[in-house]
Amino acid sequence: MRKSKLSWYKQSRLIELFVAGSTARTAASLVGVNKTTASYYFHRLRLLIYENCQEPGLFEGEIEVDESYFGGTRKGKRGRGAGSKVPVFGLLKRNGKVYACIIPNAKADTLIPIIREKVVPDSIVYTDSFKSYNALDVSEFTHYRINHSKTFVNDKNHINGIENFWNQAKRHLRKFNGVPKEHFHLYLKECEWRFNHSDPKQQLLQLKQWVKQDLC
Repeated sequence: MRKSKLSWYKQSRLIELFVAGSTARTAASLVGVNKTTASYYFHRLRLLIYENCQEPGLFEGEIEVDESYFGGTRKGKRGRGAGSKVPVFGLLKRNGKVYACIIPNAKADTLIPIIREKVVPDSIVYTDSFKSYNALDVSEFTHYRINHSKTFVNDKNHINGIENFWNQAKRHLRKFNGVPKEHFHLYLKECEWRFNHSDPKQQLLQLKQWVKQDLC
């Protein structure tokens, strides 16, 4: 932002359209800048989100965990083990915040350490029936699992919250017709930020504050 030649008015309009979920192409047309300028500005906004968002800290209470796969639509295997997809792991405190991170794979040796690092012992952890979560049965957590082949909700036993986050994130990213893998971590952090700060007015205020700080 320090080297931006755009007027503050145009920057403010681009920030507003970013918060609204517009694509760079649409924003460029509405603000009157070229698409490359809008794309670069949106990229800088995502960098600011990535650099300024603090991790939500330790999770305690009732926590939903799940893994998902992001990537363009293609023929072949879907879901766990799908080729060319980006595996992502997420934790959500019920009625609270979400944390998501890119993972190399969905093996127990990858997922369990993240849970132990992020979740306070004696918390209640909800998962699906994926075998990588078996170790939670003999862990320091109270573990409940939902078998999606039979039901998706059994009283308080479900992972609807984290699945709602996946749906929101994929719906937002779908409009971009593909996200470069080298920048996917920025888009993922943006989705996390949008979920954790769901009020558009708050998002707008926070982004403008970060941009002004970056201009100093």
